[in-house]
Amino acid sequence: MDKDFEGKLEAILSHHQNTRDELIKILQETQEQFRYLPEEALQRIADFLNIPVSQVYGVATFYALFRLTPSGRKTVCVCRGTACHVRGGAHILSEVQKRLDIKPGQTTKDMEYTLQTVACIGACALAPNISIDKETYGLVNTKKLEEVFGDWKKPE
Repeated sequence: MDKDFEGKLEAILSHHQNTRDELIKILQETQEQFRYLPEEALQRIADFLNIPVSQVYGVATFYALFRLTPSGRKTVCVCRGTACHVRGGAHILSEVQKRLDIKPGQTTKDMEYTLQTVACIGACALAPNISIDKETYGLVNTKKLEEVFGDWKKPE
């Protein structure tokens, strides 16, 4: 572990008690800091909480919100809900995949974007929808994708 990594992880652990009740909150903060849960962090968290690393992995792999691989600086979510599907969501997903040159669950080579699909973004009246980080875009079509992504080109 490099000192920067260790320092950031220690800062997270420093404001938690070493009880199993803190596990999910520690995992959330760790993922927020590093954009995923590094293996070294999981081992250190297990040591801090005095629990087997298998229990930490068990929680980290049970919940879909946790990632064990690095994610991009931005997360693109394409809605696959009924309203979005009926209004062309599959086409939007296909266009985003082409633009980013990745499939759902993957990250671009330059680590800029991670693509995910979600069951519902919660803006059905504006279907089809995508979100990038915390910003939601409704009534998405090919032209709107160009506006949203700007002149960003897929990595060579």
